[in-house]
Amino acid sequence: MSDCLFCKIVKGEIPCSLVYQDDAVMAFKDINPLAPTHLLVIPKQHLASALDINAHNSAVIAHMFEVIPQIAKEAGIAEKGFRIVTNIGKDGGQIVQHLHFHILGGRHLEPSLG
Repeated sequence: MSDCLFCKIVKGEIPCSLVYQDDAVMAFKDINPLAPTHLLVIPKQHLASALDINAHNSAVIAHMFEVIPQIAKEAGIAEKGFRIVTNIGKDGGQIVQHLHFHILGGRHLEPSLG
């Protein structure tokens, strides 16, 4: 998508505070952090949300969850714990229409759903 903010970041058209990158995935600092550590992990391939995950692209999602522990360790939040969140659609709070996982940590996070 040409007007997608995260696609522009992937293409290098918009700068970011990159913390991880490989052929399929990028991770960078959120510009409006909700915790001392607030990172976004995105697939380089455009998927609008988790609703777009299917048998043809699910390997990239698995890969994202394979690199998240490494990203959390490098950010210094793995040992004490962190939260992974994705928002889907307007009512789910999704602002950027490109699948992304928030990694939140660096402080005690109150349980959200038990």
